[in-house]
Amino acid sequence: MAKYPIFVELAGRRVVVVGAGVVAIRKAQSLLDAGARLIVVADTIDDILTNICRGTDAKLIKSKYSKEYITGAVLVIAATNKSELNNRIYKDCQELEILCNVVDHPELCDFFVPAVVKRGHLQIAIGTEGNCPAYAGHLRKKLEKIFGDKHGEFLAELEILRERIIKELPDPSNRKALLGQLVDDNSFDYFIKNGSTAWRDRAEKIIHE
Repeated sequence: MAKYPIFVELAGRRVVVVGAGVVAIRKAQSLLDAGARLIVVADTIDDILTNICRGTDAKLIKSKYSKEYITGAVLVIAATNKSELNNRIYKDCQELEILCNVVDHPELCDFFVPAVVKRGHLQIAIGTEGNCPAYAGHLRKKLEKIFGDKHGEFLAELEILRERIIKELPDPSNRKALLGQLVDDNSFDYFIKNGSTAWRDRAEKIIHE
């Protein structure tokens, strides 16, 4: 069955990672970047994990897994090397109605973490429904060559202008037509060739036409 792709707001929300290996550390870092209120549960906590959590409100729990640690979480990622434990975590999540991802076990996943190209606020996510993450990673590398930092800078300019257009143009159809001109390839090419100041001047002319 096709999956429903979404970007989730995790800022300040409880997310639990069980495990402290290389994969768990990578997941923990991305969750911290998203502003999640991170809880890591593991038998051992190494210096790498301690360092990436330093200065954040993340909580490191050096303990064997217990169901109580995931209570109240919105997401749980099981990244241990113990199949029996991973199955137990998934079962507990189902009982508590918490979305769970068991790393490298698609059949034990309520959601999949995509490969992501990030340029400022621009995020391009590539998913394979858990069937072949390596291919998603391959496509991400190709897209990283196509979409550079300038795309993120262009989006930042568009974000500012969009807010203004929404305030000044009450007609949704007019907004759509105007934004269509401002986001197209010609507009981006002009931004690249002439810079942000000249692009803003051009955008002003388009708005007032």
